[in-house]
Amino acid sequence: MPLPYRGRGSRLASSRVASTSVHSPRRAGRGAPWSSHALRLTRRRHSSEQVPPGPEPQADFRSGKWLQEHAGGDARDSQQTARAAMGSRHRICSQEEVVIPCDPDNDSGSVDLQLSNLEDIKKDPSSLELTDSDIFDITGLSQESFIDSFRHLTQQGPVSEANVERLIQSIQEVFNGELQSEFEKLTFLRSLSSLSQTLPYDETTESFIHSHITDIVHVLNMLIEEEPLHSLFSSVRQEVFITIANLSYQDIHLLFGSEDRADLFSLITKSIITLPSVETLIQLQEIMPSGSYNTECLYRQTFQAFSEMLQSLVVKDPHLENLDTIFKQMDPWLQSTKDHERERATASMAQVLKCLSRHLSLKLPLRFQRLGHFVALMALLCGDSVTEVAEEAAEGMHCLLHVTLRLKCTIYDKKNHPNLRRAMKKCQELLELYSIKQFYSCPFKIAQIFEAFLNSNELFQFVMTTLDGLENLKHPCTQKSAGELLITMVKNAESRFEKVPEIMGVICARLSIISQPRVRRQIINTVSLFISRPKYTDIVIGHLLCHPVPYDRHLAELWRTLEVELPSTTWILWRLLRKLQKCHNEPTHEKMAYVAVAATDALYEVFVGNRLQAATFRLFPQLLMTLLIQIHHSIGLTMSDVAVPSGLYTGQEMSSEVTPLCFAIQATKSLLLRTLCWQEFNIMEKNKGWTLLEGKECHLQGVSLLANALLERNHLLAQKVMYLLVPLLNRGNDKHKLTSAGFFVEREDIRSLLPCILDLLCETDEKIVLLAIQILLQLVGTMDFTTLTAMMKTLFTLFGDVRSDVHRLSMTLFGASIKSVKYTDKKGVENQVLDSLVPLLLYSQDENDAVAEESRQVLTICAQFLKWKLPQEVYCKDPWYISPSEAGTVCKFFGKKCQGKVNLLAQTLMFSKNAKLPIRRAAVLFVGLLLKYVDCSELRTKGTDWIENEIISIDLHLQPGFCGHLDLKALLHDPEPSLCIIASQALFRVQKVGAEPDSRQSIPG
Repeated sequence: MPLPYRGRGSRLASSRVASTSVHSPRRAGRGAPWSSHALRLTRRRHSSEQVPPGPEPQADFRSGKWLQEHAGGDARDSQQTARAAMGSRHRICSQEEVVIPCDPDNDSGSVDLQLSNLEDIKKDPSSLELTDSDIFDITGLSQESFIDSFRHLTQQGPVSEANVERLIQSIQEVFNGELQSEFEKLTFLRSLSSLSQTLPYDETTESFIHSHITDIVHVLNMLIEEEPLHSLFSSVRQEVFITIANLSYQDIHLLFGSEDRADLFSLITKSIITLPSVETLIQLQEIMPSGSYNTECLYRQTFQAFSEMLQSLVVKDPHLENLDTIFKQMDPWLQSTKDHERERATASMAQVLKCLSRHLSLKLPLRFQRLGHFVALMALLCGDSVTEVAEEAAEGMHCLLHVTLRLKCTIYDKKNHPNLRRAMKKCQELLELYSIKQFYSCPFKIAQIFEAFLNSNELFQFVMTTLDGLENLKHPCTQKSAGELLITMVKNAESRFEKVPEIMGVICARLSIISQPRVRRQIINTVSLFISRPKYTDIVIGHLLCHPVPYDRHLAELWRTLEVELPSTTWILWRLLRKLQKCHNEPTHEKMAYVAVAATDALYEVFVGNRLQAATFRLFPQLLMTLLIQIHHSIGLTMSDVAVPSGLYTGQEMSSEVTPLCFAIQATKSLLLRTLCWQEFNIMEKNKGWTLLEGKECHLQGVSLLANALLERNHLLAQKVMYLLVPLLNRGNDKHKLTSAGFFVEREDIRSLLPCILDLLCETDEKIVLLAIQILLQLVGTMDFTTLTAMMKTLFTLFGDVRSDVHRLSMTLFGASIKSVKYTDKKGVENQVLDSLVPLLLYSQDENDAVAEESRQVLTICAQFLKWKLPQEVYCKDPWYISPSEAGTVCKFFGKKCQGKVNLLAQTLMFSKNAKLPIRRAAVLFVGLLLKYVDCSELRTKGTDWIENEIISIDLHLQPGFCGHLDLKALLHDPEPSLCIIASQALFRVQKVGAEPDSRQSIPG
């Protein structure tokens, strides 16, 4: 009874056909040499065509005699079985051609995409429903089913039960023993192949094989391990591949489903891929002739069997999980640095893809999730330096496009069909532009086609795989292809990418190993494309700033050579600037944010490169002020004062010469130079302006010097800077306001900004207040009456400020304000002037000589305003308590002049609790002396209770819970003796006034 060979028949026989009448088929429609290329390649490199025959083997394992002895039956049946099951394997190599396992009459594998069927879609793509036939028409695929494609492979009849038992027994013996000779190994493998053909109808076989899969895998693993990796002198490998393929066609998969099966898959792949090149194998045969095989012929048959084995795994792969497993196994070999390994892996995958594309019948869910990686890897191989690798990859790429189209039609729902139609139309249009050879030899054209079909995750895979190709230093052409693929994909996919930080991380890591100028330009242009798209701008900038400063030469080159279209330059520079500004706006921490330093260094590199020149001019005011504020923040800091992210400087020491300040100064200098402010730069250098900017005490002088230089040389630019400072004066922090005020010191026409500057008088930062006063001193003569009086009220509150300079300059500005009052407005400020007399008089006794002197000067201005002539005693520098007569003269003068105008007593008592002893002492002394000159008639009318009540109301307003009378009593216990005595004298006079009001003498008018 003949032994059937289900699902294989002529397929397996085709790899070892022994009839000279069988010729390799030519595929229809492939007139050009390129068209039949892959078929010729496989015959030429991986088959035995035109290879001289070698010696015949010692044993004929598939002869009728062998079958009769091991399986029973007559000779005729055995011979039929041999022809059906084993074909011509009785000869390992002969002069016959080896036929690729595909349907020779079917042109569905042609790379000539038949685009004529796309006309309907081209005319009205929105009106069509996508069907399987649409996809096959687009790609030139037929709808031949798996069964149809193998309809000529029919069973030849069942095997007898006796034969099945004999085969099972022989295989069982191997499980219980071991295989020693090559004969025993081949016997076991061929018995297992023969037995696999009985699976469809023999339950005993099915039960046996399923229950012994672990044993079978173990034996196959052992057989492969025993085969040498550096030579090929037996057909055991070939028979292992054929056996696995036979079982695969019967849905028994020995390479999937468990760890030991995966290990077997990895082992057999390595055993064939890592064999030495054919040339080396031939040389080995010459050195060590085996006498049994022609090594070249044996290698090609073995490789063909391996390729068929892989194809057998995907003929029924509806979820593409087998393809996923195959690709995982082949992935490292497709990227091998050895040419012959890469060629074998590429040829194998090309045949797998070709087989898959013709027998594809997909069902959800799909398990193949690495399409982007696969496409990129095959595209890189299309540009391989080895011609054979590139040509095999091109053939596989065409088939992969077929698979991709069908895959996308399967997973797209109806609402996404319009997107798919557009993608297919784009695919059609691009393919119409190029010949097939031109298309598959140009990586960037491959990227154009596949981009339309890849989703965001697959695009990420594609880019990451392409970036890995940049590491291939041995093959510069791979780097070149990677650059072309990357820039094309990013340009076409626009904003459909995910995980951009990861992409940027790899790009930055790869820059240092890319030596080809063109490829470096492409990689930097890729970054430019990402950063110019608003969706990614902040992401890219944020990642680029997370690198050590100063930037290495590669990252510096990236910042300096950004290629961005003009409309995007301002946006990019603005977002980079905002990174720095946000650091300034955050609450002050113990350490400076690292982003502030990194952004400053990035601005410096951008200015040096000058690729964003137009944006630099446009944003000059913002850039200049932000950098000046960064300088202010950086004064006195080292990198130890910066919050450097952990791990950033791993294995790298930071130079002690690198400081946040040096980056800020560099950036500011380069900004001036790139915006043609050469004169301003020169003024700063000549006047040691940069040194002034770096100093803690003289920083504001440096700011003022730069502002003055801008006003002198570039008034319009300075004007823009000034108007920018308004929000900083209103809402900025102390350093914002201080730097801004430093600019205003040098400005003349800023009347519209006066409200903002007046607000600065209430700041807590002394430098800001002092700068505001400096500005206002220049502007006081131009102020209107309303602004002037408002400012005088604010200045009055600064009299006695604990900050001596603020105290002194506030009085100076107050005096200047009085001088600037117009004649017609004098009446409106007279009361303010009168109210200032007592404070000025008392502060003339201040322990700070500068404050005391300024008080006397402003008091003189007030007297001139009131048309009074002060007594010379006012200018006496000695304290009043040691010159009571002079103090009395002063008191008498002011008591007379202010009678009925100012409540001198109430005002003076307000200072009895002043923090400074000289002021408290002068106030109490003045109260005591002043009581001698109070109007008697007024005292008789109001009595001394009026004095006490007045004292109470005033003091309660300023010091809740205390009254003036009690204050004087409290001062009797002051630890300072001089104050106790003066307070006692004043209290005595108060009590005397209360007891004898009529005895008081009024001051003549």
